[in-house]
Amino acid sequence: MDDIVRQAIAKWPNVPNCYGWLGLDARGNWYMRDDKAQAAGPFTSAGTSGSLAGKGSLLKHDKLIDFIQRNYESDAGGQWFFQNGPQRVYVELEATPLIWRIDVAPGFAVTAHTGQPARVQRCIVDEHGRLYLDTDLGFGLVHTQDMACAADAVEQGLWVPDELPTRDLPVRFGYVRSPQLLQKSSGMRL
Repeated sequence: MDDIVRQAIAKWPNVPNCYGWLGLDARGNWYMRDDKAQAAGPFTSAGTSGSLAGKGSLLKHDKLIDFIQRNYESDAGGQWFFQNGPQRVYVELEATPLIWRIDVAPGFAVTAHTGQPARVQRCIVDEHGRLYLDTDLGFGLVHTQDMACAADAVEQGLWVPDELPTRDLPVRFGYVRSPQLLQKSSGMRL
């Protein structure tokens, strides 16, 4: 976390959390979700309904993206957030909290969409043939453009995939795809 962010938290400790305004897609792209995008539906279903309106606006500003990625982490409940100064901006996940990029053989180095290198601990394949890696940084989906490299690692026996259904992944690997939905449902019970 950036020092300037730590200082802002200390100066303003009681800033309310923000939900629904930031999304991470299955290719590691960040999206800003204004009121209109949020009203169009959940981020997690943006591509399934045929409408991309719920996804929001793709962030393209490199310095902003770098700032988000340096200050991106999870809380104890598996909700991922961007610490924006004193405010936590919880992230809606299209797939997983991390998206993996894979280098070519022989190294097959694994790097998160945030730029951090990772060590693979476990490999998972779901019922749709999507490949996931559990690493020392956390759990994530392999980027679609890197599936050929990942397949080479599997064929060489470096990664041996276990099969798990998609619906079981968030609970098994401890992440929340929609903190906004969780917050709304928790608020209804109070």
